[in-house]
Amino acid sequence: MGARAATRRLVTAAVLATLCLALVFAVERLVRAATFANGMEAAESTLRQTVNALDGHLRRFETLPALLARQVEVREFLTAPPGPDGVQRMNLWLKYTNRVIESSDLYLIAPDGTTLAASNFDRAESFIGQNFTYRPYFTEAMAGGAGRFFALGTTSGIRGYYFASPVRDWAGRIVGVVALKIGVDAVEAAWTAPSHQTLVTDPEGIVFMATDPVWLYRGMLELTPDRIERTKASRRYADQPLHPLGQTVAQDDDRHLITLAGSDGVPREYLSVSREMPQAGWSVQVLLDTAPLHAQLRLSVATFVMFLGVALSLAWALWQRRARLAERIALQAAAQAALEGQVAARTADLQQANDELHRMQADLVQAGKLAALGRMSAALSHEINQPLAAARNYAESAALLIDRDDLPRARDNISQILSLIDRMAAIARHLRHVARKPDEPLKTLALAPAVAEAVATAGARLAASGVTVRVDLPPDLPAVKGGPVRLQQVIVNLLCNAADAMDGSGGVIEVAAFGAGPSVTLTIRDHGPGVAPAIRDRIFDPFFTTKTVGSGLGLGLSISYNILQDFGGDLRVDNHPDGGAVFSVVMQAAG
Repeated sequence: MGARAATRRLVTAAVLATLCLALVFAVERLVRAATFANGMEAAESTLRQTVNALDGHLRRFETLPALLARQVEVREFLTAPPGPDGVQRMNLWLKYTNRVIESSDLYLIAPDGTTLAASNFDRAESFIGQNFTYRPYFTEAMAGGAGRFFALGTTSGIRGYYFASPVRDWAGRIVGVVALKIGVDAVEAAWTAPSHQTLVTDPEGIVFMATDPVWLYRGMLELTPDRIERTKASRRYADQPLHPLGQTVAQDDDRHLITLAGSDGVPREYLSVSREMPQAGWSVQVLLDTAPLHAQLRLSVATFVMFLGVALSLAWALWQRRARLAERIALQAAAQAALEGQVAARTADLQQANDELHRMQADLVQAGKLAALGRMSAALSHEINQPLAAARNYAESAALLIDRDDLPRARDNISQILSLIDRMAAIARHLRHVARKPDEPLKTLALAPAVAEAVATAGARLAASGVTVRVDLPPDLPAVKGGPVRLQQVIVNLLCNAADAMDGSGGVIEVAAFGAGPSVTLTIRDHGPGVAPAIRDRIFDPFFTTKTVGSGLGLGLSISYNILQDFGGDLRVDNHPDGGAVFSVVMQAAG
């Protein structure tokens, strides 16, 4: 009898151990799938942001060569190239235009491929006299199309993306090419992140942009003679030697894994996601280091094993205790049966209540999601309506100016529209990332132009309220640190709030500024009723508003406050002794 009991206990222990191992293995598989799925989602999100940033950077410049090709000065210059004085005037015009559009280089090429004038005429790496017949962007433009090409500059040695457009004389004949080069170093520098790496390859699979410089000019695809010959023919990378990247590729379920050594020479495994940019001919890859994912997986499995061990220990202790109390339980069987019946009834009631509670919680979570989505959609509409209205006014004005053949002022209006489009894109990015600090670096800004553009943007709204703006800025006001579009967004919000505070009764909004030590303060004063002390501490909270239903969401001041925090500044409110509210925009002085 004792031997059979011992055998039964051994069999039970063996079965239990097998079940525990199977359970641990199953949990490991589930946690692994969830961990890598989260990593894949994070990498895909980073990839979308990277592709959008690259695409936006290229779209900003792609139409400019065609616009410049229609300039009278450019047509006349290439139709009948002038003497040295005319070439010098064109060089200066190109240098000024290049600085205005913030490109890297701007130059004019004759039909034989020789550069006649360039914005970098006064630098050692000047393009003047250089022949670019081997560049695809030149041949595409001379064929009547729009040229696009990425390459390492053969003269400057600087990476850049080239746009080109044919220049036609008054009879429609192609008399040359206008080419524009933009740099990519600033875009690449913004990719630095400890959790992932980013690289971009050309149509031949050669890496030309990467967060790790050791990967540059290395082939992810096999460097066949055909690929090398095509690259050399266009001199895409000048005399830069090309080498294989040396990666090892593996597949884990539907996940693409790459093992690759970086600058430190240590091979690391990465989770790879990629996306094509057909128009540019690029392939963008984001590599997420799997070491943190494996560490998280090990920690999760170890935690589960620990809890499983604790549970088994408790179960064993309870089983021992149950064995010792078996005789006592037998004597109390009747009472225990009655008690168990009551417990079962009570448990059923509690289970029913618990199920109802779970259903209510699920309904509340869904309602919260829908409410948040509605608020954020309305907030985006609220923030872009003002620049949309201003863009419409500029567009209508540009149409009238074109009818009047006043092309310079029409071009100015189109430039204003492009600036407003950039502003709306930045506003959308800010609303999407309002919960975190943006990665874009701060710039040095002059406050007066930002105020002027904000007043112009909010002009229609202010005019509808019968409000005028009096701006009094000292001429020696120091420059400030910030982002031009987001600073204008803050000023527009404050101007519109000031107009609302005066309740459509008209009046004057006073804008002033002063410098004090390391900071510059811009003040915006209305002549409304002021801010009540009871709401002053809550006025910058998200979705707090004193307006009637449908008149506002209470997001403008919250967004403005967060923008200035990102700039290292502050947004404050106070009441003026003579009446009205005063909002103070405090920013860091540059230099």
